[in-house]
Amino acid sequence: MIGYSTVGTNDMARAAAFYDALFAEMGVDARAWDSDGFKGWSAGGPMFCIAKPDDGNGATVGNGVMIAIAAPDRETVDKMYAKAIELGATCEGTPGPRPRDNDDSPFYAGYFRDLDGNKLNFFHFRR
Repeated sequence: MIGYSTVGTNDMARAAAFYDALFAEMGVDARAWDSDGFKGWSAGGPMFCIAKPDDGNGATVGNGVMIAIAAPDRETVDKMYAKAIELGATCEGTPGPRPRDNDDSPFYAGYFRDLDGNKLNFFHFRR
């Protein structure tokens, strides 16, 4: 199972400030890992991490790569998506059921790109 996921950054201070503020909204107020080139946040499960690429090259966004962050309910998806946008993220799909034409869908998500262009979402899956 997933232990942690990592997205690259070219500006560690800017990315760390973005994720500190974003995850504080979820009650994660301290980093689980904090070093110069690698930072991670966890709410008790797998970590979400940012890193400068180890090979010394610049970080780039992978086409088709996305990190999905679980939320306990649809309201939290809405709140966290709004916080990401407030912090400077760009919209990749406003919160709502997926597929969009199914209001009763068990899957609900809001998609965004962080300050480095990495694609993420907050989602809730009703079982």
